[in-house]
Amino acid sequence: MTQPSAPAIVIVSAEHADDLYVQFGRYHAEYRVECVHSAIEAITLLSALRSDGVPVSLIVVESQLPDMSLMEAVGAFRSVVPTARRVVAIHWSRFSTDSPALRPALQKGKFDASLLIPRGQRDEEFHYAITELLSDWGATVGVSEVEVLRIVSPTLNPLTMAIRDFLDRMGMPNRTHLPESPQGRDTIAAVGGAASFPLVHLLRDDGKVIAPQSVRDVSTMVYGRPSDIKVDTIADLVIVGAGPAGLAAAVYAASEGLSTVIVESEAVGGQAGTSSMIRNYLGFPRGISGMRLAQRARSQAIRFGAQITTGWPVLRLEPASVADPHRIVTEGGDVCARTVLIATGVAYRRLGIAALEDLIGVGVHYGAAMTAAREMEGRDVFVVGGGNSAGQAAVHLARYARSVTIVVRRPDLIATMSRYLINEIDFNPRITVRGSTDVVDGGGEGSLEWLELRDRTSGTTQRCPAGGLFLLIGAAPKCEWLPPDVDRDDNGFVLTGRDVHKSRWMGGLPPASLATSLPGVFAAGDIRGGSMKRVAAATGEGASVVPLVHDFLAESSRR
Repeated sequence: MTQPSAPAIVIVSAEHADDLYVQFGRYHAEYRVECVHSAIEAITLLSALRSDGVPVSLIVVESQLPDMSLMEAVGAFRSVVPTARRVVAIHWSRFSTDSPALRPALQKGKFDASLLIPRGQRDEEFHYAITELLSDWGATVGVSEVEVLRIVSPTLNPLTMAIRDFLDRMGMPNRTHLPESPQGRDTIAAVGGAASFPLVHLLRDDGKVIAPQSVRDVSTMVYGRPSDIKVDTIADLVIVGAGPAGLAAAVYAASEGLSTVIVESEAVGGQAGTSSMIRNYLGFPRGISGMRLAQRARSQAIRFGAQITTGWPVLRLEPASVADPHRIVTEGGDVCARTVLIATGVAYRRLGIAALEDLIGVGVHYGAAMTAAREMEGRDVFVVGGGNSAGQAAVHLARYARSVTIVVRRPDLIATMSRYLINEIDFNPRITVRGSTDVVDGGGEGSLEWLELRDRTSGTTQRCPAGGLFLLIGAAPKCEWLPPDVDRDDNGFVLTGRDVHKSRWMGGLPPASLATSLPGVFAAGDIRGGSMKRVAAATGEGASVVPLVHDFLAESSRR
């Protein structure tokens, strides 16, 4: 039997409720499965569940309803429980008519998936889609039922939030507890009573407890240091950065027998790893969160033998000499390699307003900050940026916030954002777009409370209440650690191939397409000058580097 607090799955069907209820029998042990026969009944049930504090994970609604149009019903369900995933179930007898008719609404994000009602038992394609949606809900909304790592803190201060965000992005199940809770008292007892917060308790091995001063301390406790990596002294390839480009390179390099090491300064996934839902990545018709995409790629790379360390920024690259290989230097130890891939991506540009910089972590966030989204319930939230990352953040935040305002310097989003995201934003009643606008000031007592916006056309300003500010603006290259031997353009992006300055060409020929001006050093993804700045493009570049690495190693062995 499920516990009273189990999340609910709500089935809304007039004609095929019994069939659907039977199909969802396999979920009864862990979910509260409810079935109603009309939209009005569903709205009443959803309202009651919300009032009782029962989380609703999934709403499955048949494409034909007796008392309300489907889109009207789906909109009403969304207004009652905005965090629930929404599936439209189509009976196979109506597939040829209902499926094409629903496609425009699906494109606009009015629901998350349309599925054929199973015609028999063990329709695993149907259940694969359902479990994907439940998994996505559990990762972004539901509180983790598994606790591998415990955080104890009296407040959600910036360090506690940063630790939570790092662990979520790394796929490490965790929960946060107050010191006076039973779990908090157990953890405090494990350190002898007196404690500074936050405390982080690893609930495995020897049950180690630390009072971290930084996210790096937590990363080191869980994943170790670069000096812990064992690769017979010299690796074939060291990859700096575990975003899509770096992870793709690791998968292909390790699968082809190259000893491969990734050194990542934060969590795996890079900026893409913070995206709540990427819907235009090949092979994922229902979309996939950046975190899940990154974790799958990480697991794949590890399966082939790649070694990954996180939380350690690279201080410098010491180029190879006649006697020595390339050396990647970090505060946690060095990694030596015959070849290097620069895949550090880009960082969001700073807003440069001192009052707002002082509130980072307490209402102001650079990037999507997936963990912070849960704290935005009932607040007025602002997202600054016009790219896909900003659009994905806005759509995700709208599940929690009372309102989400996208602030962009351009008049609109058309030139900078994918059409599927613009369609979702246009449809969502909680999201508005303020074009030709800048954030010029803000503040609050202890956390963000207000922002001042300036219209770039009229010059007028407006002070607005704000409970959250998410900054996803511009792209600053992260390559200050590179030596002068690596050519960069005027904006600091790494040059490759024919873009390398001709004075660095050898024998009158340019380096290979993804090779830099320093032999044995390559670049892929957003850090590379002229790159597309898309997840799929970065993945392709990462994979394309591996044949070049093979060629370089083969040529070096002949010398």
